[in-house]
This record gives sequence, C-alpha cells and structure tokens, in this order.
Amino acid sequence: MKPKERMLCTLEEFSTAMLSALGYLPVAGVVLAVGALLASAGLGTFIPILKWEPLAFVGNLAYDAMMVIVQNLSVVFCVGIASFLARKDKQQAAMIALLSYLIFLTAGHTTLDQLGQLAAADPNLGLYGTGQAVVLGIQTVDMGVTGGILLGFLTGWIYNRTCGKTFRPTPLRIYGGVRWSFLCIGGAAAALGLASCFVWPPIQNAVDGLTGWIAAAGDTGLFLYGFLERILIPTGLHHLVYMPFQFSSLGGTLTVGERVYAGAYPVLMAEYAMGMPFSDGIRWMYVGFTKTFGYFGIVGAFIFCARPENRRRTAAVLAPLLLTASLASVTEPIDFLFCFLSPVLWLAHGVIAGVFMVLLDVCGVTGFTSGLFSSLAMNLSAGVERTHYPVLYLLAAAEILVYFGVFTFLIRRFDIRTPGREEQVPAATKEEKGRFPYKKLLAALGGRDNIARVDNCITRLRVWVKDTSLLDEDQLRALAPEGLIFQSKEVQIVFGFDAVQARRQLEELLGVSALSP
Repeated sequence: MKPKERMLCTLEEFSTAMLSALGYLPVAGVVLAVGALLASAGLGTFIPILKWEPLAFVGNLAYDAMMVIVQNLSVVFCVGIASFLARKDKQQAAMIALLSYLIFLTAGHTTLDQLGQLAAADPNLGLYGTGQAVVLGIQTVDMGVTGGILLGFLTGWIYNRTCGKTFRPTPLRIYGGVRWSFLCIGGAAAALGLASCFVWPPIQNAVDGLTGWIAAAGDTGLFLYGFLERILIPTGLHHLVYMPFQFSSLGGTLTVGERVYAGAYPVLMAEYAMGMPFSDGIRWMYVGFTKTFGYFGIVGAFIFCARPENRRRTAAVLAPLLLTASLASVTEPIDFLFCFLSPVLWLAHGVIAGVFMVLLDVCGVTGFTSGLFSSLAMNLSAGVERTHYPVLYLLAAAEILVYFGVFTFLIRRFDIRTPGREEQVPAATKEEKGRFPYKKLLAALGGRDNIARVDNCITRLRVWVKDTSLLDEDQLRALAPEGLIFQSKEVQIVFGFDAVQARRQLEELLGVSALSP
C-alpha cells in the first residue's frame, strides 16, 4: 500500500472508530430533549401542565438518565473505540477497555492523593474550575474525553498485538491470550493515569491564566472567550474558561442589602427575579447562543452536503442530536461528529461562535440564550426593554445562515466526509427477495480463505481480503444493497443501518457454515 493510501486508511479508521462509539446518541438525544422540555421551569410558566409534579418527575428522570451518558462520554469512547479496533473477540476487548479505564482513573486519583493535590469540592460548584472531576465515582484530573479516546486507541492497538500470545509452561498458560492483553493494557492504563497528573495540569494552568486577560481585553477578550469555550470542548479545558466568569467575581458582582451575588450566572438570575435591568456581566452567559441557534446551520449544512440518496437518512440521524443541542444545550453528540474529522470545520466553528458573542454585546442584547424554548419563555417574561430579544433573534437567524454558508463552502471545497458524504457506487437491484444471500457474497469476495478480517461501521460492512484478484466485482455490485467501495484490499459494502447484522451473519458463515453458494 502506498504511503498516501496508508495515511488515508489510517485517518478513515480513526474517524470511523470515533463515530462507532456515538451510535446510540441519536436515540439518547431524543429522550434527553423530551426530558428537558417536560422539566423546563421557564416553559412551565406558559404551559401550566408542565408544572404537574408527576410529569415534571418523568421529565427529570428522562433528562438525567440520558445526561449521564453525555457526562461519561470518555468511558463510552474508550470502550467503543477499543471494541471497534479489535480484530477478534470484540467483547473481550470491550471488557478489557472498561477495566483499564477504571485503572486509569484510579491511577490518577492515587497519584493526586499521594501528592496531596486532591482538590476540595465547593459546596455550590463542586469541582468545577479546579481542573479535576469525579468520573464513575473516582476523583481525578479532568481530561474531558481526551483520556478515554487515547486509552481506547491504545487498548485496541495493544490488544490486537497481544491477544494471541501463548505460554508453553503449564502454570503460565492461564496468563496467555486475553489475560496477557489485560496485563499489558492495565499497565499502560496505569502509566497513562500517572502521566496525566503531571502533563495535564500545566496545560490547565495555561488556559486558566488567560481568564484575567480575557476579562480586561474588551470585545477581543469576549471573542477569545467564545472561541475557546467551543474549541476546547474535546479536552475538557473549556470548563476553566467559562467557570471563573459565570461563578466568580470575575464575571461581575451584585449587592442587594447584605447579600452579595458573585458571577455572571448568579447575578443574572437575581436581576431576573427582582425585575432589575440586566448588567454587562450577562455577556459571559452568551455561550448558550451558538448552542441554541448555531447548530441549526451546522446540521443544515451536513444534510445539504450529503449525497442526494443519503439526505433523508442523514436528517433522521442528525435531527435528534440537533434537538439535544438546541433544547438542552448539550452539543457534544454533534461536536464529536466533526471535531476530529476536520480541524478546519472545528476552527471555523470556534471563530463563528466568538464573532457572534461580540455582535450580541455590540448590539446591546441582554437576553437569555440557553435553550430554545426556555430562553424564549424567559425573554418574553422579562420584556423587550430588559432583553432586546428581537435583535437577539435577528442575530440568531444571521448566525444560522453564516454557519450554513461557511460549513457548506468548506465541506465542498475540501471534500470533507461529513455524515452522508461517504463514497458510494449505485447498486443493482438484488436478485433474491427475503433473506440476503450471504453465501453468494462470501463467494464473490473470493471465498472463506480469502477473508483476512471482517468489521463494520455505522452503515458499511468492511471486509479485508488477501488477494484482490479473486474478487468478483460484478457480483459484488449486484449484491451490494446500497453501494460498494474499494480501497486497496478493503471492500466496503454499504448496508445502511443493517451493517451490524451483516457483519454478524458473515462472521457466522465464516465460522460454521459451508461455502457452497
């Protein structure tokens, strides 16, 4: 394989492994968005039935049950990536990844504990802003999803190279195979957890040190605030950008009698409750603006740029994630679809978010921006004079158009493989009705002995063959349900959302069935 082809295959495997871990999020997004609506206090002002306690309970239950997945995406990535990369016994790789992730967390916790660096939780904010977090009940350095992604790829790489290890001496045979993989990966996870306590805090301190400059730099600082809050999401460092402004005196103070409110969020809520004009500190709450409105433009661009035959399916996958972002301000499910796939898109995303925060400030908007329905309800109740919400919604429309235009241009200019843009060759109509003819497919791939590896992504069955000259391309095109792609020795057969079942059927055929067509 040529170096360019090898690099492209590596990048595709990287992005596909990332996406495979997010396969459940569209369903989770629908439930989360519905829960956010049912539990919305602001919306309850206009829809009295939402104040009914049983309904509010159901909403909170649905929201919290799905939100725990978003809050633990690091372990989801770790397990999902490792199982995707494993070439055999994927369930063993997934179990090892989970165990190793616990080792990784514990190694970080123990190191911080021994060094006397465990942060004390604030009564109101917990560990936000300290650079540490509690993950699966273990307090350690907050690396966002970065730690889980690194460990997931490390687990997959080590597992494929160690799971076949055997030992000849009888007493040592029990430590061969996947047990040897666990020992190797567990050691690597402990080393990664230990290293995180020394490598990550200096990075956190550098980000934290920017906050003072941001506060004093006017609109330039406000732009950087919005830019970093988006661009640092995969690392978890964005907490260190917005938390000081929203929950400390850096974001403003308000004194009412003997009560002092510190931070943009407490001040905003106090001013709203008391009917007071909103102060300038509200600018630090604008981070909700892009979450609520901008993602309409992003998702619109993804759907528009998808291949015509894929647009309906792409819309069906992305619509629940868009609802999650706009209604509940949870954007990670969409963010991770393109932040690793295309740094160009991710950089443009941060720039647009920062620019519109500045525009909100320049235009004198002092309204609520987080959550489509809840912000609308609160803006209506606060009134035009206090919020200037007509301007807010005009800027919202402008941001949607800017995102749509910029993302559409970049996706097409650089041929970025966003959802729905995978290469496909139109397939011929299947010859057989009912059950898919997997035996014919296996024969067209050159037979059982020509199969080196079988895997799948969300929509494609991926088969690596030993000898491409044995492939029956005409038969493969006739059998491929939705398309066919050749990449060196890899054959990608597009099955849509039946790709997982196709892999299982082919693996079963390879393991126990006769090859006769």
